[in-house]
Amino acid sequence: MRPADVFCKHKRWVIPFLLALAVWTILLPTSANSQPTRALEPIVVDAAGRGFVQSVSQRPFRPWGFNYDHDAEGRLLEDYWHTEWPLVESHFRKMRLLGANVVRIHLQFGRFCPEPGMVAKKELDQLEKLVALAEREGLYLDLTGLGCYHKADVPAWYDALNEADRWKAQAAFWSAVAGRVAKSGAIFCYDLMNEPVVSGGKRPAGDWLGPPFAGKHFVQFVALDPQSRPRPDVAREWIETLVRAIRKVDDRHLITVGMVDWSLDRPGLTSGFVPAKVSEKLDFLSVHLYPEKGKLAEAQETLRLFADVGKPVVIEETFPLKSGFEEFELFLDQSTEKSAGVIGFFWGESPADLRPPKSIGQAITLQWLELFERRAKK
Repeated sequence: MRPADVFCKHKRWVIPFLLALAVWTILLPTSANSQPTRALEPIVVDAAGRGFVQSVSQRPFRPWGFNYDHDAEGRLLEDYWHTEWPLVESHFRKMRLLGANVVRIHLQFGRFCPEPGMVAKKELDQLEKLVALAEREGLYLDLTGLGCYHKADVPAWYDALNEADRWKAQAAFWSAVAGRVAKSGAIFCYDLMNEPVVSGGKRPAGDWLGPPFAGKHFVQFVALDPQSRPRPDVAREWIETLVRAIRKVDDRHLITVGMVDWSLDRPGLTSGFVPAKVSEKLDFLSVHLYPEKGKLAEAQETLRLFADVGKPVVIEETFPLKSGFEEFELFLDQSTEKSAGVIGFFWGESPADLRPPKSIGQAITLQWLELFERRAKK
């Protein structure tokens, strides 16, 4: 798409953006250690439909960043972003200095919606403060919502809802969140939910969470009983419900959903979120892909099948969790042409903080961060 076409299509916000860009450039410092001086342009899908560009300048944009899902102690962001704000600022600065351009934030439903029919102003205000921090650091945000990672934080009233009412509550969450941050150029995308699943059979009432991993429930069911409905139809309807809620307040930022790698329509375990059948209303696909030792070909085939849908694919979660480090680096090399970006993990500690490593986990994390920083400089 030509710059002139972009201007005509988005002129209602391009002119204010350009004015803000001019003021931003004049006012911000320009020393080597200062924060970025360029205002963040909203990100859009490129003309080929396989990657991303900055919406005004049309500069290519390849997401390269971190999941900031918890700190080194396992605390979720909402556990400390009110009381330890300088710590959050230092983490964002560390991520920027490592070369990140995207940070994936995981927002917990129970913190934002503690009671029926309300979204906590205190949390929305803090989210807005976080977005302002991202703008100052020159980092885009992948805002992932509806988290129920700590089961103790999930409101009992929420789990007691039936499917239709639970979807309404989720739509209200997204309407409030997107409405609060819609004007910021720092939003890369809204990720509707981390690893949603449509149950393959009837689950007990209120049993919305998958099994925990390292004490956190990352998988969540959007329907407990598909009844006679095809599971991809349920997934598509759920996506459309939440997309409508967002589009009423924000018609420009990208929308995706964080899919497990077993979402493809293949024999065996499947989530019901079949990419080719549920992606019509999504701007791009996000896959969580952890290559396994000796199975790089299988990981690349999974990535290829996601890419065959015809939309950009971001590897939204990856880490050398199940493979050797050399294999993991080869996986990244082989993924370049099929993926439009990669988002790994950062838990608050920089390479300097991890040297010398005190555990195997720290040693692996240190290797990952050194690799991330090295590739960011290419």
